[in-house]
Order: sequence, then structure tokens, then C-alpha cells
Amino acid sequence: VNIALVNYHFGDKLGLYTEVLQQSVKTGHVDAIRSALDGSGPPETILRALIKARMQSMCSQSLADRKFRIFLHELANPTPAMERVIDEVSRPVYKRVLALIGGMLGRRADDEMTRLCAHSVMGQIMLYGLALPVLKRLWPELKMTPKQLDRIADHIAEFSLAYLREAGKDRRKRNGRAAGSGQ
Repeated sequence: VNIALVNYHFGDKLGLYTEVLQQSVKTGHVDAIRSALDGSGPPETILRALIKARMQSMCSQSLADRKFRIFLHELANPTPAMERVIDEVSRPVYKRVLALIGGMLGRRADDEMTRLCAHSVMGQIMLYGLALPVLKRLWPELKMTPKQLDRIADHIAEFSLAYLREAGKDRRKRNGRAAGSGQ
């Protein structure tokens, strides 16, 4: 590669690497995830669509794929490029997920419980993307076919929604008792 061309187009090698990293993250179907968040309907429907879009993006790429390997390397050994990718790609989606889940819980988006719940949902999805080689050895029938992927996404949604409904109901009860005691 001609270093002068790299410098002209990207500023320096870090600029080139940052662009490659951004493209690898965007390859992860960010548009489908944003589209799910833009969907209309009840929050539960939006969360289901988000989980399905995220599962498809995490699991449609094999670990042999170079772009996914670059992303995994960045997770394990963050560089200054990570901050730019977070700011430009991940943070906007994260804020929208927090707002969605916070609304379901009756909490602020920046509330600790909202964040914990959002991270729990994301963690269930990431398990399949990051640990797929191990999971396939533990569960040989795991093939990640479109039908199986849909069943897994539905399970994650049901599992998550069960907690979110209960936690939201408990919060509404506590708020009702607090309002009733102030009368």
C-alpha cells in the first residue's frame, strides 16, 4: 500500500484502521437494527424485532470472516479507533435501546436498572455471536438455520420480556403505594 495514499484518504494508518473497523461494525446490519428501533407498535414488538435483527447480524457472520475477526480483535485489544466507532455507531443505538427498555420499566434511560436490563438482553444475544464455536460443540444440533435463529431470538425475547414485565409491574405497584401513602 502506498502510505501517501493512506495518509491522503484517511490521515494516517489509524484513520485507515478506524474506517475498516467502522465498516466491519456496519456490516453487522446496523440498518436493520435501526429499522427495528424505528418500528411502530408496542415496545414489546419493537424489542422482539430488535432482538431478531441483532441475532441475525451476530450469527450470520462466521468467525472465519475477516471483518468479524477484526471486530473481535478490537474487543479483546481496544485501540483509539474503538472510541470513534462507539461514538458514531454503537452509542446512538445503545441510547435508543435504553430509552425503549427504560420506558418498559417505567424508569429513566440512564437509570442503573435500565442499563442492567439492556445489558442482560444484549448479553444473551452476544453469547451466540461470540461463543458460537463452543456452543456448537456443547449442542451439536445447533446449526443456526433461519428457523433455529428465529426460535432462539423468540426465546431471548420471551425470557427478557418476562422479567421486564414483572419488574415494570413491581415498580408500578411501589409507585402506587408511595402515591397512596402521601394522600
